[in-house]
Amino acid sequence: MPGSETSQAQTYPFDTVPFQERRRSISSATQEACWAGIPLVPLYIGAAATEVDAKTVRIGISIHDGVYSVDTCISKVAAKDGEHLEDLIRKEAIKTIMLYSVQHNAKFVGAGVTLDLERTCPGICACLWRELDIVGMKLKVQTEAVGAFEDTGTVPVDVDEQADSAARKCVMYFGPNHIPALAIAFRHRVGPDAQGAIRLVEGLGEYEATVHKGTWNTVLKYAYELRGYKAGRTEGDLQRPPTKIAFFSATPQGGGVALMRHALVRFCTELGVDLEWYIPKPNPKAFRITKTNHNILQGVADPEARFDEDKQNLLNEWIGTNAKRYWLTSGGPLAPGGADVIIIDDPQMPALIPIIKKVRPEAKIIYRSHIEVRSDLVDRPGSPQEQVWRWMWNYIKQADVFISHPVDKFVPHDVPLGMVGLMPACTDWLDGLNKPLREWDLRFYHHDLHNSCNELGMNQLLYPAREYITQIARFDPSKGIPDVIESYRKLCARVVKDTPEKLPPQLLLCGHGAIDDPDASIVFAETMELLAQPRYSAIAKDVVVMRIGPSDQMLNALMTTAKLVVQLSLREGFEVKVSEALHHGKPVVATRAGGIPLQIQHGKSGFLVDVGDTDAVANHLFDLYTDDDLYAKMSDYAKDSVSDEVGTVGNAACWLYLAAKLARGQVLKPNARWITDMAREEAGQRHELGEPILPRGGIDIKGEK
Repeated sequence: MPGSETSQAQTYPFDTVPFQERRRSISSATQEACWAGIPLVPLYIGAAATEVDAKTVRIGISIHDGVYSVDTCISKVAAKDGEHLEDLIRKEAIKTIMLYSVQHNAKFVGAGVTLDLERTCPGICACLWRELDIVGMKLKVQTEAVGAFEDTGTVPVDVDEQADSAARKCVMYFGPNHIPALAIAFRHRVGPDAQGAIRLVEGLGEYEATVHKGTWNTVLKYAYELRGYKAGRTEGDLQRPPTKIAFFSATPQGGGVALMRHALVRFCTELGVDLEWYIPKPNPKAFRITKTNHNILQGVADPEARFDEDKQNLLNEWIGTNAKRYWLTSGGPLAPGGADVIIIDDPQMPALIPIIKKVRPEAKIIYRSHIEVRSDLVDRPGSPQEQVWRWMWNYIKQADVFISHPVDKFVPHDVPLGMVGLMPACTDWLDGLNKPLREWDLRFYHHDLHNSCNELGMNQLLYPAREYITQIARFDPSKGIPDVIESYRKLCARVVKDTPEKLPPQLLLCGHGAIDDPDASIVFAETMELLAQPRYSAIAKDVVVMRIGPSDQMLNALMTTAKLVVQLSLREGFEVKVSEALHHGKPVVATRAGGIPLQIQHGKSGFLVDVGDTDAVANHLFDLYTDDDLYAKMSDYAKDSVSDEVGTVGNAACWLYLAAKLARGQVLKPNARWITDMAREEAGQRHELGEPILPRGGIDIKGEK
């Protein structure tokens, strides 16, 4: 009976016996088949704790298969003199979960942790994420229940029941593919990490460990200022109300913008900075128009594509309707008393700027331009590029600051240089895209890919029996996928000719989709048609082409196990997948497109080639594939060559600096300087000797008139 002395004292192990027939079939399979061919059963876990005394707790664990609870155990953890109870709980949790996973061939994907357990063992959720690739979340569960009789009052709920409740609540946060569901709150505010229930980091210390001292000190300076502090961090140091920051972009998932915003909101929540992120109600017609505009500005669209008046009116109406419905009403981010600094983070939404200026003339607005705008084509009267840009610039020119990628000819000539600041895209070193994964978890994600390939009738990736080369990017006309395939054909021919004893690698073409990118299906189909041509008959069976679902860890796993990475974009902004590959220790062969040359040190961390030079790509890939010493040297260099500027913390330093300056009421004129340099200069934080930074010189932002 819950609450009885007997129940409060008891412990018991898991009861479920592993399915022996399945274990026998696994043990008899070959090593290659076992690696990714054997499925790991996705499971969820609930964990709870109650205190026995100051040094002893009872831990309840409940296992859930997504439909119902399937197993439960209770154990005791006791600390001896000199031992820390929280450390013992972490070790016990890791040991228990790993043992259960092996015995039952399971992969735990989510964990519900009660508030009492989180208080007893701070950071347990982040520990599960970091060590076991389990999405941990803090959940409130009932610790007392009404007794069976009126005179009994309430009785305590034992830890096994609390754990079961936590497991059931945890499952509710996940979708059918065992991926956490997006949390879109009132006013279409994006709530990363299930509105904060999910805990991926233990605290600011984890972020601090990813950057150099100067970057960290810069972030703290502006974070304190935005929180309203003058000098220290006590209430007596408060000098003004906290600054409110709001980002607006088109989609909450898929693509680099969404990935960066999830990470930035998560980090700023830890910092205590008031930063929120809003999206409009999705409109497929609007997304088709904005994607075509994107292609037009890059010069890769159908020559007949035009942005006519009807399409302009549709976009204006879409933005206006969302603003009135969600953001301008009382209490909204654009209403009086709303955000102080507003960032328009997508070329889909410049029409929001005059709406803001009309209602909130005192609000400061930053426009971030992260797609290539072909200045040479924009300057041609009557061109499709000029038509799109004129519509955009009519709104953008009302912003206070224009942020651009640090890329040649990325800024049209009519943008005053004074309002232009440079900032690269970034990634997050602690999220699912980049954190280290255990081999057990790598197997789980490779098996998911295996199943997806089966469903489509796609070739199978045969890793670890065969190595592979990958390009991880959207299926987009600008990503140079035909050049990747041609380069791979030439590489395979050379491997067969010059090193017949060595099996050629496979090629994996994959990437996330985004709800505002309707081109992906078209480019995917074109890729399959290309591979069906007789020219590629010898290699077609070794090419795997897949659109990956919204799982960061899947892309991480495929990057982790790849031998080499290519990025053969025709046109590019600042492709952060290059930085992620380098962070993984993968030498990258890439084109001199957009911001890619800033990320790769030619001959040290990878190789740069001219756009379309498939011979050079094949030769560099051959050298890296066949020369182990060259590969090891470049791999080691790549790991240590990534700048703080392309991580969440370095990127946050730029945004917090911009917000702090504008919130002071100061006029900000970057004059095409790097925002990170301005932020660190004002903070008095010089770059350390040997600290990696992106190259500064040689960038002609506007090009020649």
